[in-house]
Amino acid sequence: MTATEAYRQLCERSKEMSHMGSALGVLHWDQRTHIPPKGHGYRAEVLSTLAGMLHKMATDAAIGELLNVVEGTDIVEHPFTVEAVNVREWRRMYDRAVKIPQRLAVELAKAAAEGQSVWEQARPENDWPRFKPYLERIVSLKREQADALGYEDEPYDALLDGFEQGETAKTLEPALATLTSALVNLLDRIQGSTRRPDPSFKHRYFPVPEQESFAVMAAQRMGYDLAAGRLDVSAHPFTTGIGPSDVRITTRYTEDYFNEAFFAVIHEAGHALYHQGLPTEHWGTPFCGPISLGINESQSRLWENMVARSFSFWQHFYQEARKRFSVLSDVSLEEFYFSVNEVTPSLIRVEADEVTYNLHVLLRFQLEVALCRGDLKVADLPDAWNEKVQSYLGMTPPDYARGVMQDVHWSGGAIGYFPTYALGNLYAAQFYAKAQAELGDLDVLLEKGELGPLLEWLRRNIHSQGRRYLPRNLVKTVTGEDPDPRFLIEYLNRKYGSLYGV
Repeated sequence: MTATEAYRQLCERSKEMSHMGSALGVLHWDQRTHIPPKGHGYRAEVLSTLAGMLHKMATDAAIGELLNVVEGTDIVEHPFTVEAVNVREWRRMYDRAVKIPQRLAVELAKAAAEGQSVWEQARPENDWPRFKPYLERIVSLKREQADALGYEDEPYDALLDGFEQGETAKTLEPALATLTSALVNLLDRIQGSTRRPDPSFKHRYFPVPEQESFAVMAAQRMGYDLAAGRLDVSAHPFTTGIGPSDVRITTRYTEDYFNEAFFAVIHEAGHALYHQGLPTEHWGTPFCGPISLGINESQSRLWENMVARSFSFWQHFYQEARKRFSVLSDVSLEEFYFSVNEVTPSLIRVEADEVTYNLHVLLRFQLEVALCRGDLKVADLPDAWNEKVQSYLGMTPPDYARGVMQDVHWSGGAIGYFPTYALGNLYAAQFYAKAQAELGDLDVLLEKGELGPLLEWLRRNIHSQGRRYLPRNLVKTVTGEDPDPRFLIEYLNRKYGSLYGV
């Protein structure tokens, strides 16, 4: 068999698995948005069956044989061509997949489906005892998965590498330590400031239909194509790329809190823009996919924070907001801007301000590492969680729903995911600084509501590149520098130093 024929067969197999992945994506989306309450048990069985089928496809020995034919040939001579990238990623996925026994793959899928459905019911009822055994099962299986995959230093590294290729707990710690020190310092200065926004402005009555229409309008202005997507409600906002022209987002609404739904929609639309901007002519192969969760998160955080929380953004959009929400008629632009950017330690990560957000991520990262090592038992997790929240944020959660049970990730088996949020913030600030250097003063564009130039820059430099570069290499290719927390630190000090006069 020629290398060309082997590559063609690999493409065909890859597209078949992508179709299976799309089917699973629809079922997962439905489970989190529209499934009848009594449908969760059977859905877990369906998802585990399909996951088992997909695992069989991914671990077929023929894939290894085809890769052996292609590797070392002219097809992969230049490492950044589409073909070479596909082969590199196929090899990585195959080598990881074959280490996972079929039984474990099925059990992981079923445990995640069951855990997520129980979490969605138990969290609103603050029922930790009901959720605990499901989380214990998930943690046990994830530790087994880490052992199967193998690692050098930490069991956690095997799981983290599935979300952020090439990263380990050890490589993350210096950047996280630098960032944490700077954030604690900035937070201390802010808390010592006499300047305070009026938080009530964002807690007035905002009718849900108007919130939805306003957020959708802003997402479309960003470039989100609703003909290739949709917005729904879920217990926890998320984005799912089901196919090349089907990228769906969700949010959740609170009538007396503007920030929750609006910034969640902008955040998820940022993810969706990345998916909609991928090189879809290569759909079904690894090249047409986000390279990592950190890079993916950089896109959502860039739009949510650098753009939608900026003064220049609201210089353009605030007039429209006041038309839609009469409760803002007596609130000036400056007052509203300060209110939606209020810095105050809070319990809920997804509602946290830019300064304290990464402290939420850090405590989860530390707890995940301890769980994977076996140093922390799930039964002791609530107390450990509360201790870290008190240490970093000076607060103690009054219940499980606003403490250890607030995030969906662990219920779905996504252990090793949280550090990508911090990396996303670091990457976002570095990308935004480079875009500013190349496009000119972005504030001038935002004041005019001209979001297209920034999207075009992101499409050209990041989205269209698919998985050509590994995360750190992509950052260096785009910005000319290795990932560096100073860009985020400088951005936060500049913005909040001005707001709070510190």
